[in-house]
Parts: sequence; structure tokens; C-alpha cells
Amino acid sequence: MELVAAPRSAGSTAVPCCPPLDERPLTAEEAERTAVMFKALADPVRLRLFSSVASHEGGEACVCDISDVGVAQPTVSHHLKKLKEAGLLSSERRGTWVYYRVEPTVLAAMGAFLARAASA
Repeated sequence: MELVAAPRSAGSTAVPCCPPLDERPLTAEEAERTAVMFKALADPVRLRLFSSVASHEGGEACVCDISDVGVAQPTVSHHLKKLKEAGLLSSERRGTWVYYRVEPTVLAAMGAFLARAASA
């Protein structure tokens, strides 16, 4: 089972890649890829944005609906870009607005990555 986001290249989204935490020790490469995802979520503003998108009705949110996190719009855009680069979000432009969605396979993988170890 593949689990964690890993960047493909600059500007691209990430793909799931790593085994559950309790399956075996991670290789150095798997640990690096896993750290990218958790590092992206380690910032409080990014975590709030990710939570806003994940909990938004319909599973997607317009940037106009989630930008009230206490920082300026350019900073919101920067944080959303970091979440996309980590493979946690995808986006689609519709007219002048950008809509964000949590990557469902990555969200499931994050849960599995931690839940199996917690239940052991």
C-alpha cells in the first residue's frame, strides 16, 4: 500500500509513495518524502488552510472562502502553493477564482500512516 506524498519536480503535484509507519523502518528516501508532507502541515496557517479545505462542504473550497486566516492574501497564496507542492491539495481555476481540493488518496494515506502505528 502506498502512503505518503512525494514531490515529482518543481511545480508539479506529489504522488503517494511510502509504506505504513509500522510495516518496517522507512528508508532515507521514504523518510525525506514523508517529511515534506508533514513539514507542509507543521505551519499553523497551512494547517488551518488544509483543515478549511478538507472540512468545506462538497470537498472543495474557493480561495475566497478560506482566506480569512489572519494573514494577507499573498501569504495565503504562498501557503496554498506549499500545500500543493507537498501533494496535499490540488486546484482548478474557474474564472477569476481558484478552487482547492484535498487529494483524497493522500488524506487516506496520512490517516493510515499514523493510525496503524497508533493502534499497534
